[in-house]
Amino acid sequence: MTTFLLIHGAYQGGWIWKPVATRLRAAGHLVFAPSLDGCGERADQVRAGITVESQAEELAKFLYYEDLEDVVLVGASAGGMIMAKLAELARDRISRLVFADALALFDGEKIRDIVTRPASINTDLALGPTREDAGGRLLKSLDPEIGNWALDRITLHPILVFTQPVKLPKFWDQEWDADVIWCPQAENPGEAHQRRAADRLKARWHVIDTGHYPMLSTPDELTRIILGN
Repeated sequence: MTTFLLIHGAYQGGWIWKPVATRLRAAGHLVFAPSLDGCGERADQVRAGITVESQAEELAKFLYYEDLEDVVLVGASAGGMIMAKLAELARDRISRLVFADALALFDGEKIRDIVTRPASINTDLALGPTREDAGGRLLKSLDPEIGNWALDRITLHPILVFTQPVKLPKFWDQEWDADVIWCPQAENPGEAHQRRAADRLKARWHVIDTGHYPMLSTPDELTRIILGN
């Protein structure tokens, strides 16, 4: 039995991992897919001060209090940054990293260096797409049934996760057992960004010919890679 911690991206919550988590649990594994601070069902708790670092610190405490070790981390989209910081904070509890079309920022970079398209909705605390934008752009490649299911669950994302540079002074200088997955139908982060991460990590390289939400569009293929098959 392997322990997996699945980390979602922007505008999402742990709900987005349901198809993959169901498959992993059916295979006998222990799976956690929490919603990050200020996200998903916790979106009404958004407040000033939520950052990549604070979200990762919360997950590090979760690993500690649950006595979890040899954990496989899987990060998607903006969850890749949270995953990297969590791995840096809890190095002795992590066995493997999977970047699922995820942002893999170097120390001092921020999402807005990579993803420059402005959000439709901006507040002092959070940003994100309108329902129309999410349906017509972000989720348009999904099967309508799963796309509408996701559309009903999208929320805004804490703004500092987008605009504040990440603090990763140690992560990229350490050795990791890692996989990097590129999804060619996704506009961002793009092949160059994913190749950079794979080269730096000396990671296994995978391509899933789908959009930015492989956990919804191709859960069987993504689960196979997560399992290392």
